[in-house]
Amino acid sequence: MTIYMKQRTLAKPFSCSGTGVHSGVRVNLTIQPAPANHGIRFQRSDLPDSPTIGAFFRNVVDTSLATVIGQEGAIVSTIEHLMAAFSGLSIDNALVTIDGYEMPIMDGSARVFAQGIMEAGTVEQDKPRSYLAITEKVEIVEGDKRVTAVPSDHFSITCNIAFNHPMINEQSVTLDMRDNTFLETISPARTFGFYRDIKMLKLYGLGRGADLGTGIALTDDGIMNEDGLRFPDEFVRHKLLDCLGDFSLLGMPILADITTNKSGHAFNHAFLETLFGNKGAWETRTLESKAL
Repeated sequence: MTIYMKQRTLAKPFSCSGTGVHSGVRVNLTIQPAPANHGIRFQRSDLPDSPTIGAFFRNVVDTSLATVIGQEGAIVSTIEHLMAAFSGLSIDNALVTIDGYEMPIMDGSARVFAQGIMEAGTVEQDKPRSYLAITEKVEIVEGDKRVTAVPSDHFSITCNIAFNHPMINEQSVTLDMRDNTFLETISPARTFGFYRDIKMLKLYGLGRGADLGTGIALTDDGIMNEDGLRFPDEFVRHKLLDCLGDFSLLGMPILADITTNKSGHAFNHAFLETLFGNKGAWETRTLESKAL
């Protein structure tokens, strides 16, 4: 990928509609260009005074089923897929206006969001792009969960997963952002879950918007989706997508090689807390050359 010297936003707005995977409520979404140094912010147009919430890890209020941000009583849930699209396509500034509390799940991937950004186009802005550059190894470990970041002059992420299921088992995938392949190789990867767990969620009033059009439903020895998988390793590709969205909540792009093992939203958030608190392990940096 091109490592950009300048910040970027959309050339024009784009809109989409869909259903929240847990609420089952249909919402309307518009992603608008935003000025330099604005960052990514979510605006709840359905609430009085239309409050906004910054997409920053300090604003994360829940990671149990998805990544949820909140400020001053307003929340937006399940932001990780859109955040992955912003990160994977190097969008620094945008205003996301939504008329409900939960992001639409769409097809369970980030493809609709990524394609919308590409169709809207991007523009370079007049302010420098700041990077969070890892300067020494940072790692957190809990049992067989692990996130490790080491210094690099670019950004790459490797995800490893292991599930006791014949269609998953152990899988690993790497995204090197210099390859510019996020749109084709990562954004279409769908979320997944066991059908028995989805049934249980529905009993508790969750998963109301979950069906075979919003992700991959696993049985004990296969999947229920008649069209099959989009990639043989779609499961780990989606985990990488989630990680990309979660790590983007640092508020600036990262220069590091990151490896995750069996990580999820809560553990990703714990890593960001650890990283940000370790002031000697990173620095902010702007770049002298446009392409690395």
